[in-house]
Amino acid sequence: MEFLQLKYFQAVARSEHITKAAKELNVSQPSLSNSIQRLERKLGIPLFERQGRHVKLNAFGKTYLRRVERAFLELEEGEREVTDMAGLDHGIVSISMTLPYVLPTLLKDFLTEYPHVRVVQRQLGSAFQMRADLENAEIDFCISTTPVTGPDIEWLTLVEEELCLTVPKGHRFASRESISLIEAAHEPFISLSSHSNFRKITDEFCRQAGFEPHIAFELEEVSAIQTLVEMGLGITFTLPLTLGRRASSPDTVQLKITEPLCQRTFGIAWNKKHYLSQAAIHFRQFAIAFFSKS
Repeated sequence: MEFLQLKYFQAVARSEHITKAAKELNVSQPSLSNSIQRLERKLGIPLFERQGRHVKLNAFGKTYLRRVERAFLELEEGEREVTDMAGLDHGIVSISMTLPYVLPTLLKDFLTEYPHVRVVQRQLGSAFQMRADLENAEIDFCISTTPVTGPDIEWLTLVEEELCLTVPKGHRFASRESISLIEAAHEPFISLSSHSNFRKITDEFCRQAGFEPHIAFELEEVSAIQTLVEMGLGITFTLPLTLGRRASSPDTVQLKITEPLCQRTFGIAWNKKHYLSQAAIHFRQFAIAFFSKS
């Protein structure tokens, strides 16, 4: 069985269209069709249901595709191991991180120590997407405020941090250092979308305190939330570590929440079956030390 046949099969299976797959592979459509037919004859079973140029995997094809993609993943892992033999000078680390204000400082400090390592950050997704990326070896690590778990995934707690209540500088609570959350029951809250995991957690803290939060604004960006608080339009929950330098804004005051205990865990996750380069191993060690100092 030829390597190219498997690549061609994978491309057709993903696009479900012979012509599109041929353009993607830069081969002629007849050549691609013939290759797929030879593969099916070799296996002795059809892999697709055909409707003109459109094709769709049948049950046999879906099973075979899973095996083919697993085989390609093993080959990619082998390439990484061989490349890694060159050491840190050619290392690549791929990460996903839910701490946008911490990331620049973390990367700056890491690359100062390991200037030849290349760090690739994938677009931030949900905890489910991060787990899928780890399982599929799309990333080496995710650093998250939501534990990422799975049969082959290791999760290590980096730091535990208590949420604060952030209020505008001129707010009636601004002269205080701490607050019981029930005292803010009638305050307008500025929060992330109700679809976000952080919002679900903070809403639950309010319920533990005995009230449903009055949400005055729902926004997608943490920076935009902080701007509205600075403008005096409401209050919000914050994690100082997540905010980085913006946590010390002169236009806001952060209050310790005495009751209930509002705590969030930061951690790092990786796939224990996924080969980690020397660069990745150094990054994990560096991240553990970085957060221990935070």
